[in-house]
Amino acid sequence: MNPRVSLVDAGYRGVVRPLLFASHHGDPESVHEQMIGTLARFSRSPGLVAAAKLLAGSRGVPTTVAGIDFPGRVGLAAGMDKDGRAVLAWQALGFGFAELGTVTAQAQPGNDKPRVFRLRTSKALINRMGFNNAGAERLHRELSLLGVYRGNGGAGIPIGISIGKTKIVPVADAVDDYLASLDLVIPHADYVAINVSSPNTPGLRSLQDGGALLTLLKALVERAAGRAPLFVKIAPDLTEPQIDEVLAAATDAGVAGLIATNTTLSRDGIDPAEQSLAGEAGGLSGAPLTVRAREVVGYLVRHTDLPVIAAGGIMTADDASAMFDLGAPLVQLYTGFIYAGPALPARINALTRRNP
Repeated sequence: MNPRVSLVDAGYRGVVRPLLFASHHGDPESVHEQMIGTLARFSRSPGLVAAAKLLAGSRGVPTTVAGIDFPGRVGLAAGMDKDGRAVLAWQALGFGFAELGTVTAQAQPGNDKPRVFRLRTSKALINRMGFNNAGAERLHRELSLLGVYRGNGGAGIPIGISIGKTKIVPVADAVDDYLASLDLVIPHADYVAINVSSPNTPGLRSLQDGGALLTLLKALVERAAGRAPLFVKIAPDLTEPQIDEVLAAATDAGVAGLIATNTTLSRDGIDPAEQSLAGEAGGLSGAPLTVRAREVVGYLVRHTDLPVIAAGGIMTADDASAMFDLGAPLVQLYTGFIYAGPALPARINALTRRNP
């Protein structure tokens, strides 16, 4: 292993992760908030950011997707930095891009706590956060203050922003709700991700149905024309005919690409010792999703010319390599990053340099 990666790995696994997991009585959401707050403070020091970038090393191999030049093929998935508080930090941790959000047109608290559960033996998480966020207006103001705008490199890497439906807005009014978010975030986004696949907002996944999805995507593509490309994030629980409907709607509407996949409602792959948590409502992410995410990404790549950003169950560099081999030009990390830390993007970047 690269000595630099070994140092990062040893520091995270031996010091940082045990401290985080042990703090706040092990509550995963409190740990998450502590980490984002720490990264937000860290990012205000240009010297610390520069030192961390040096330690993280190369971002791997640059690539261009949907007209966006990515300095590396490994990105941060939505859900980690919902309100953009740590947007300036992700460049220092080996990521070639970061996706903020998911944000909604109206600020909302999300579902009742506890709503995040760590399954350490299974290397997984279950969450039912429910798009808790400070709202698209707040994200717009935060990024404006930080000077992060589409195409200006203000965050050091391309920034995607994921938008979703406000919980209290009826599904029948979803188009206007998404448009309100789009108008606020698009000045800051190198791409916008349309989240219609979270299992934690009632009725949201019905927007993946062909007719409803086509109506939504056409409205968003028309509003975004000439500004930023749009990507659609889909669920891993769709059947092949349902995936075909999504592909038809995405193609007809003229979106720029797909993100696959979101969390799953399946509980397959959970270790028997952690079956007591399997009954918790919410989406499952991490190692139990690895196989299904590959299946969906492979199916999409075989059935569309749209680029597919792979997400879900990427816990090791080999998992990322499998997605690249399937034809995904980019990958995103969430649960894998929580368990492995900055060493995981570093390992994947090293792998892409060896096998560009």
